[in-house]
Amino acid sequence: MLAQANAVRTTATCEPGFPCRVTLEEAAVGETLLLLPWSVPRRSSPYSFTYAIFVRETAAEAAVYEDALPPVLRHRWLSVRAFDERGMARAVELVEPGQADDALRRLLDEPSHIYIDIHNAAAGCFAARAERI
Repeated sequence: MLAQANAVRTTATCEPGFPCRVTLEEAAVGETLLLLPWSVPRRSSPYSFTYAIFVRETAAEAAVYEDALPPVLRHRWLSVRAFDERGMARAVELVEPGQADDALRRLLDEPSHIYIDIHNAAAGCFAARAERI
């Protein structure tokens, strides 16, 4: 069944290194995850894509952070990409560890930026989406 979905089961071998896209937490060493393709929800746009994400096998509910940055995003180099209502990229920043919160707030202050997709800069994996509420 996993092979039909282009997914594989893997085990976390280091911490940090296996960020769960659902819980927005690092998997502990020895914890089992699924590595699977995921299509980023986006309006019809040239920026649509599918990329691999980790999901902990024990993940039951998606994490929601309001006016706070998930810890899993605090210690990584990130690419933050702001999009308008048509799904077109309007601003992109490479963010050093510890600087994501400031970058997200600055980008969301721009009224034309409707949402921001956050990617791990090194691997390119989708990490999270930030939206103005």
